[in-house]
Amino acid sequence: MMSKVCRCAAALAVGLFLAGCAWLPEVKEESATWSAEKLYDEAHGSMVSGNYSRAVKLFDTLEGRFPYGRHAQQAILEGAYSNYRQGETAAAVAACDRFIRTYPNSLNVDYAYYLKGLVNFREDQGVFGYVVEQDLSERDPKMTKESFGAFKELVTRFPESRYTPDSIERMRYLTNALASYEVHVGRYYYNRGAYVAAVNRAVANLTNYPQTPANEDALILMIRSYEMLGMPQLRDDAQRVLRQNFPTSRYFTGGDNKPWWKFWESDEVLLLLQRDTVRKSQENPGPAPPDAATP
Repeated sequence: MMSKVCRCAAALAVGLFLAGCAWLPEVKEESATWSAEKLYDEAHGSMVSGNYSRAVKLFDTLEGRFPYGRHAQQAILEGAYSNYRQGETAAAVAACDRFIRTYPNSLNVDYAYYLKGLVNFREDQGVFGYVVEQDLSERDPKMTKESFGAFKELVTRFPESRYTPDSIERMRYLTNALASYEVHVGRYYYNRGAYVAAVNRAVANLTNYPQTPANEDALILMIRSYEMLGMPQLRDDAQRVLRQNFPTSRYFTGGDNKPWWKFWESDEVLLLLQRDTVRKSQENPGPAPPDAATP
């Protein structure tokens, strides 16, 4: 009996709710009657004021409703930038790729490559970030490589672009980060007794990322690994290369008393890393999209 009463009460409540909704005035989308100009002005204003969520929705509406209008290109670029600023990485990259495919001859296509690189750019994927955050061997360098690829495409295709100088600086940083990744994974193997794997990572560093700060670390890793493998000739060869290229290396000078696998925590190395990098993206998110007046 109680069960039947409860079901009847629930049905009555639902009926009253639906009837009440029928009495409410129809709610219209605020932008339903807006022109393309009005949509763009509202979306752009939201982006400038930092209301990126609203800006993204309005730019999407503008692009969908007026796909061939004069504001369509700008809607994609500014929508991508707004997604980037609110942390929607996948949506921002997709918008950049869509702009590059759809408007390959646009004067603003260099910005699309630059923004794509920024979206995937993570300063904390360098050694400086690894020291203060987490084990590098647990990270996937995929984003670092994709960011580097976008910046490289920009620098190669548009050497005179206003975004090229910053892209070059970020490429240098990313190269150091990828080199450091190889060394750190090599240390990971070394600490687990996989000395051949450690040597392979060190060799990959020297081969793929020559003339980077991490080369010194890679050579030290090789020396220690060959020593553990009982290969004195190869160890001595690595020592000669280290002395020739890094004559003041801490390996020869003794440095501090920390174990060799913790040398990256020294103040000198942290300062070096800071000099070799650009400012954190949270502080330097890159310029806003080009002005709408740009063709």
